[in-house]
Formats: sequence, structure tokens, C-alpha cells
Amino acid sequence: MAKTPEVKRFQAGKGYSEADWSAVDFPEMTDQELETARPATEILPAEFFKAMEEQRKSRGRPALESPKKQVTLRLDEDVIARFRQSGKGWQGRMNEALRKAVGL
Repeated sequence: MAKTPEVKRFQAGKGYSEADWSAVDFPEMTDQELETARPATEILPAEFFKAMEEQRKSRGRPALESPKKQVTLRLDEDVIARFRQSGKGWQGRMNEALRKAVGL
């Protein structure tokens, strides 16, 4: 015997309004519906997933030819403080100083 799903009530402050809450009229799936559900890959065409993957890849920054590497480095506090005092972009300026120090 399937149990009756608990009815959820609107609670303010969750990122949506009561009108948003009321506009959704979709009860939770029953145990029988869950048992007979099929994966999206069996129902939707392959082109759908191809388009979704292309969309996912197109988001964000373009890939860099030579991306920077993250490292852990211990530096003296006064050195870091001096670069931070120079304002936003201090890490890039520190990178440029290191490039000059090694002759690049």
C-alpha cells in the first residue's frame, strides 16, 4: 500500500514568492510512478543530449592556450602586504615581478 505523500506548505524566505509556490501544481511522484519511470536517455532523442553538451561547453570563459597553474607558496607577510597595498590585481603584478626576476 503506497503511503500518501505529505503536503508541503509555503514558507517565506526560500527564494520564491507565494505566487510562485501557488503556480506550481505538481504532486510528488507515487512509488508506482517512480518504479515505472524510464531514464531520459531512453525517451529523449540523442540530438537533445548533443545540444545540451554543446551548450554546456559554450558557457564560461574560453579555454586559454597556456592557463596559469595554482601553487602553494610561502612568502613573507611584508612582501604580500606590499603587493596587496597596490590594489586590485596585485596577484598579476606579483606574477609580472616574478617573470622579470627569472628573465622572462
